[in-house]
Amino acid sequence: MSVQWQKSSASGVEGGNCIEVASVAPHFLLRESEAPEDVIELAPAGLRGLIHHLKAGG
Repeated sequence: MSVQWQKSSASGVEGGNCIEVASVAPHFLLRESEAPEDVIELAPAGLRGLIHHLKAGG
């Protein structure tokens, strides 16, 4: 299975520390570009909750 990772638009042109996301139905995968071997798998509701929490300043 080939996973297509997408970098955050906030990572800038240098691409240093950034979060990457991939969709592997029915879940989403998250990883940090500096530690690509550490992957978090989330259900859609979990990803929505995480994003909501971060936007709220969590």
